[in-house]
Amino acid sequence: MGRLSVSGSRFYLFCVFLVYPLLHNWVYSFFDFKLSNLNEASFVGLDNYRRVFQDPVFWISVRNILIYGVISVPGQMILGFAAAYALNRADLWSKLFRTLYFLPVITSWVVASLIFTFIVTDQGLLNYLIVDVFHLADERIGWLSDPWKAMIVLSMLGIWKGVGWAMVIYLAALQGVPKDLYESADLDGCGPLQRIWHITLPSIRSTNFFIQIMLIIGAFNVFTSVFLITKGGPLHQTEVMLTWMYQKAFTEYDLGYASALSYVFALLIALLTAIQFKWNRSN
Repeated sequence: MGRLSVSGSRFYLFCVFLVYPLLHNWVYSFFDFKLSNLNEASFVGLDNYRRVFQDPVFWISVRNILIYGVISVPGQMILGFAAAYALNRADLWSKLFRTLYFLPVITSWVVASLIFTFIVTDQGLLNYLIVDVFHLADERIGWLSDPWKAMIVLSMLGIWKGVGWAMVIYLAALQGVPKDLYESADLDGCGPLQRIWHITLPSIRSTNFFIQIMLIIGAFNVFTSVFLITKGGPLHQTEVMLTWMYQKAFTEYDLGYASALSYVFALLIALLTAIQFKWNRSN
């Protein structure tokens, strides 16, 4: 009876805090529901979903998510694997550097975003080094005034924050690779790159897939850095899905549209994840 009551309580909490909000939000997506006019919410059917796909800012946000993902996901995976491979030993210095690499992961996104903002502003540290110290350019670069440069900055912040997480997961996987395989490769005259390509990477294939899926989902969920560094500007050119959803819900108070946007967002993640799983099985 005790176990049944505990299971029942968990199911009740699951329904109250997860299922009910999701269903309620789904219902909102079919209404012209605004916080400024709560008593006159009217049923509009699929109009909110049509508005999403006709919204140019939505497509800009999709483009920016793809740019962010294409830069940040491989960057975190490659650098995380490189760090894990280099630190896959048990000496004191290795443990120290593991800790240092992981520090950005536990650093607040707010703090990291403010630090990067200070670095890349027109009068910031990066322009000072480029123009005044190394003389690589004659004038200061507007990193945040140009959408493409701003997306590169945001992607670099994502890489800096995520390398330590990828490193930890890769380290756990590397420690499970049988040492006999490396010894056999040494006897066959394999070099370091050959050992990585033919032994290490095939042995951690499932871990690699897990990291890739998690980082892609994380790329789709980027919000804090964009909100604090660029605020979606200039002229919405650096909006991502979550910042645009936030803008519609809590600035314009258009909850119906924001609800529809959230479900389109979830559908895109689900489709991309399904494609990844299918691709992984086929390989």
